[in-house]
Amino acid sequence: MANNQYDLCIDLCNKSAQACDACVVACLGEENAAYLRDAILAAIDCAAFSRLAAGFMARDSQMLQLICQDCAEICMACAEECARHPAEHCQACAEACRKCADACLKR
Repeated sequence: MANNQYDLCIDLCNKSAQACDACVVACLGEENAAYLRDAILAAIDCAAFSRLAAGFMARDSQMLQLICQDCAEICMACAEECARHPAEHCQACAEACRKCADACLKR
């Protein structure tokens, strides 16, 4: 069971991962998917790392500070890349990633 002090951050990490997954699928369906390559790759990395961070928090890992710092950096990189694209799914991904990064830094 999740440690209560991390519940909000775990939730935001999971929401970030879900938004990234949705963004990847939507980007791959776009006519200009090749143009969105960097956003797709950033979102794949971000989804994986957000899930990793959520797991570390759930078990109150001793490596949590390092993982959360890295998660915040990866989420911000994804947010910056996705924010460059006007598609609604990219903007939603960017917003979810920003929230996750902020929560990880405050954790």
